[in-house]
Amino acid sequence: MTHGRLTVAMPLLLAGMLAALTLWLDKFVQVTTDVVGPSRHDPDYIVDNLAHTRFNRQGSVESTLAAAKMLHYPDDDSTDLVAPRMVQTKPNQPRVTLTADRGTLSQDGEEVFLYGNVLVVREGGPELPETRMRTSVMHVVQSHSVIRTHRDVVISEENRVLSGRGMEYHNDTKELFLRERVRGRFEPKKKDGQSSDPTK
Repeated sequence: MTHGRLTVAMPLLLAGMLAALTLWLDKFVQVTTDVVGPSRHDPDYIVDNLAHTRFNRQGSVESTLAAAKMLHYPDDDSTDLVAPRMVQTKPNQPRVTLTADRGTLSQDGEEVFLYGNVLVVREGGPELPETRMRTSVMHVVQSHSVIRTHRDVVISEENRVLSGRGMEYHNDTKELFLRERVRGRFEPKKKDGQSSDPTK
């Protein structure tokens, strides 16, 4: 190669080397980001046997939240719960206990989402029978004492069973709304001394 041709080729060789180096650095940065970057969904802290209590302005307990484990993820600021158990005890409202296989918390902790074998038990009283609600997903809005689901739900009391798809319950007003596919089974209350055996 003559001196003139070498002079022309040198810039091309340098440009090619720079392009190859740029591609290598780009791949290296991508691999490094995948390994240690913020895109990984790993918890930054874990709490075993969580127990959290909320109080109102008067110092009374409004709710307690317990879980076998709580995991917080910094990449999306989400919080997961394992085997959560929530109890709402607001004054002048029936006690409500909620359990599930797992759950998540909103960023401000105001809303709780429960998943898998969700059971809601509203405590009974002199004029209010105990109520049980079973579903697969439940959304709890703590400040408004509202629970809702868009899935199938079965609601049972002492002498009746309701089922439907899509439900909203307001614990402060005792209002229950079922959206669709509503079915009910009602049994008459037995009078004192009346036998449960229809043959007698």
